Amino acid sequence: MSKYFLKGTSKETAVRKADPDAVEVATPAPRTGGFFSFRYSYTEFLSQGGRTRVKAKQTRLEDGKLSTEAFEGDLDGNAYDEVVRHAQQQVLGQTAWLLRSLPWLLPPMRGTRSERE
Repeated sequence: MSKYFLKGTSKETAVRKADPDAVEVATPAPRTGGFFSFRYSYTEFLSQGGRTRVKAKQTRLEDGKLSTEAFEGDLDGNAYDEVVRHAQQQVLGQTAWLLRSLPWLLPPMRGTRSERE
């Protein structure tokens, strides 16, 4: 018995050549700005006198071009509460996910609470 499970057929099929126009190879765009790029963004929400003040700034260096954008604006006071609530939900969700993944590190519980008392 052969050590290979696949068996060849007595008829061999001819290998056909691929049409060079059938496949289009994508070439990456040339990068003229060098090997270094970065992005920095900053957003600040302040609650002052029942209004929400928003400040945002973005700076990036891509393809040798440095660009900066800045924004300031005022919103209704409820916007601050919504942003804080959303941020807290994200942090709590990520913390809950992390805590659910850690029980395998804890020693197994032996018996129930009533048995230990």
